[in-house]
Amino acid sequence: MLFTWLRDILRGLCDTVDASPEPFHDLEVCLSLRQPTQTAPLLLRVRRALDRDAPFQLRYIGQPELDRSRPTLVRSSIDVGCTSTILDFLTELGCRLDFEYVSRGYIFRKGRMKITVSKIKAVPGKQQEMGTETVSQSYLVELSVLAPNGQDSIGDEMRIFAEQLKPLVQLEKIDYKRLGGLP
Repeated sequence: MLFTWLRDILRGLCDTVDASPEPFHDLEVCLSLRQPTQTAPLLLRVRRALDRDAPFQLRYIGQPELDRSRPTLVRSSIDVGCTSTILDFLTELGCRLDFEYVSRGYIFRKGRMKITVSKIKAVPGKQQEMGTETVSQSYLVELSVLAPNGQDSIGDEMRIFAEQLKPLVQLEKIDYKRLGGLP
């Protein structure tokens, strides 16, 4: 019931008023490469679609810039399309698996903002069906924008958009250091 209400609000606020939101069903594998000379590991994510034939996506995620004056969290990122052998390649480089999960939900777009609403499922053993154990009954709502450095005005646009989703959705910056360093 609440998801239907949220979906209808997002359809009205986003550019997808006439069309249905884009569904997705992805597996995300989170890896890290620890270097003895660096305090923070290099964080990498490999994502692949489970519902369509699409290239694997490799994403580098930089450390969050915690600036309390900004309304949003800012991180550097690089996305690259790759082949299905990327996990073997990263393992050979010395990357270690941190965790993996399956996300299933919908993508909404508002200009250059991307809003995802999804359920997160744990990945059980490799012999079992992928993503059968739901982590929470809640939906994860994420706002993101890819923007060049120095464009701080987009943070205010995101804050204004997030205000329209209250009280059902509380969008906030996450202090990853407080959570134990999870990316």
